[in-house]
Amino acid sequence: MERYNVIREKNPREIVLLKGFPCIWGKCAFCDYTDDNSRDEDEMLALNSRILSRVTGEKGVLEVINSGSCFELPEGTREEIRRIARERGIRRLFFESHWLYRKRLEEMRAYMGIPVTYKIGVETFNHEFRERVLNKHAGFKRPEEVARYFDSPCIMVGIKGQTKEMIDYDIRMVKKHFRLGTVSVFTNNTTKIRQDPELVKWFVREYAWLREDPSIEVLYENTDFGVGD
Repeated sequence: MERYNVIREKNPREIVLLKGFPCIWGKCAFCDYTDDNSRDEDEMLALNSRILSRVTGEKGVLEVINSGSCFELPEGTREEIRRIARERGIRRLFFESHWLYRKRLEEMRAYMGIPVTYKIGVETFNHEFRERVLNKHAGFKRPEEVARYFDSPCIMVGIKGQTKEMIDYDIRMVKKHFRLGTVSVFTNNTTKIRQDPELVKWFVREYAWLREDPSIEVLYENTDFGVGD
């Protein structure tokens, strides 16, 4: 599995995929990324240290992802991220967090001592689909609630049961309320959630213009950031 890459197009940055403790929720119907979680802290610290050693600071920005939230990274790994940021001239960090940690975001910002852009897996702003189908356990009803805490939502498209109207609304809300966003085309995995190929074809055609939008990154494959498996 690749765990380090340099993104050179939109929002240039280094990106690392680290290991963390189990996700605070871990029951999303579409997610099997939790297989990358661990309870072996020594093993996680060793692996994460090897990956972080590759960070050069060349872009001045580092994105750190794991199969969950940044708060689930071992304390030693968080300390190493902070040290590397100082030593290698990192001016901004990108972290991911579940909605359940929304009251702790400023805590991590203060700890790191540099600006942090927080991503959140919204998946969709359609509350019914997000909670009843995807089982996201994120109880917000309006995008404004998310924007109060987070900087960059990640939405998924191309899921069976999703509609064109839902996708249209989600992308409008990302553009209206957030400076940055990510759109991820759902890829079939080991869960029961399935891709809708016709909806994906429609999205790729209808939203081809997103390729040129500097504020939205589109992942047509879940490894398009150059990390993962």
